Amino acid sequence: MSVGVVLRGATLVVLLAFLMAPEAFAPVFAPLTERGAPPIYVQADMLALAGNHLALVFAAVLAATIVAVGLAIVVTRPFGAEFLPLSRSIANIGQTFPPIAVLALAVPALGFGAAPTFVALFLYGLLPIFENALTGLGGIQPTVREAADGMGMTERQRLVRVELPLALPVILAGIRLSTVIALATATIGSTVAASTLGEVIIAGLLTNNVAFILQGGLVVGALAVLIYDAFVWTERRLARRMGR
Repeated sequence: MSVGVVLRGATLVVLLAFLMAPEAFAPVFAPLTERGAPPIYVQADMLALAGNHLALVFAAVLAATIVAVGLAIVVTRPFGAEFLPLSRSIANIGQTFPPIAVLALAVPALGFGAAPTFVALFLYGLLPIFENALTGLGGIQPTVREAADGMGMTERQRLVRVELPLALPVILAGIRLSTVIALATATIGSTVAASTLGEVIIAGLLTNNVAFILQGGLVVGALAVLIYDAFVWTERRLARRMGR
């Protein structure tokens, strides 16, 4: 067993222990507090905040994946090639506007809570998934498509059975990048009353409590590392299965 696996396993164990019983870690964070400030954030259940944070991120990434991969499929077909510039413009919208600006524009229309944060994460996650899906689908050798046609596959069957499976490792790399970005970006959702781990960080900033800021940051960072590694492991297994 490699050192990396042991470290990731230890990270997961410590993370779960902290989320389920954060008060047990009070001695660790107590030196970071001043004037008798509480060392552990107890205004909300930490495990619930992490669950809400992950649910919001995964919902936004799933929606971005459906739209981005759908656009990539369309523009890599002969009938949709002319829509490539338009599709790129759509995917670039989220990168053009900072998430905080999207929140400011979305709150008047959607109100406070998770909805405006979902919109910001969705828009911000489109570009990495779209570009990787475009690379994966566009990089398939013409001979592969010809072989599928020679087997009597319809265009739909070729897409589902051949092209998407071959492009999947590259598409997953885009989803991985989008997910990690969304995990960090979702913290700003707490500025518009979304239930995320950003609530802990904001509470620390408002009360000048370094312990709160560190708790929120470490949990988000640990989640990002673990999810990133899970994606990398999946991508490698798929790539080996595809003979790459």
